[in-house]
Amino acid sequence: MAITQAVANSFKGQLLQGQHNFTATSGNVFKLALYTSAATLSSATTVYTSTNEVANTGQYVTGGGILTNVGPLVSSGVAFVDFADISFTGVTLTAAGALIYNTSSSNKAVAVLDFGGDKTATSGTFTVQVPGDTT
Repeated sequence: MAITQAVANSFKGQLLQGQHNFTATSGNVFKLALYTSAATLSSATTVYTSTNEVANTGQYVTGGGILTNVGPLVSSGVAFVDFADISFTGVTLTAAGALIYNTSSSNKAVAVLDFGGDKTATSGTFTVQVPGDTT
């Protein structure tokens, strides 16, 4: 079992088919689900799965949380999408990674995040910081 950070291979083709809309105000709904180290997630992941997802605790519920989309941006010739950081409060959990997926498009996988090991919150807040533009 392993979590390997990657953009989902299926997502790359789906972009060219127009299956994902990242427009901030009128685009699709994207969510972030948290997973234990027992999960197997990689570039081969095609859709959201609840297998080895972190259990319900505090504000975290199965399926994860809705991401706030800042919208597609271009900087130094690189196009990217940015999401606001997401926090789950009142939780006791351990997560090794996450999956970003599109609920508006049959829960299709977008990207896998590898936290580089287990990250824990005990009766507190678990925050996933989405990195900004580094170009």
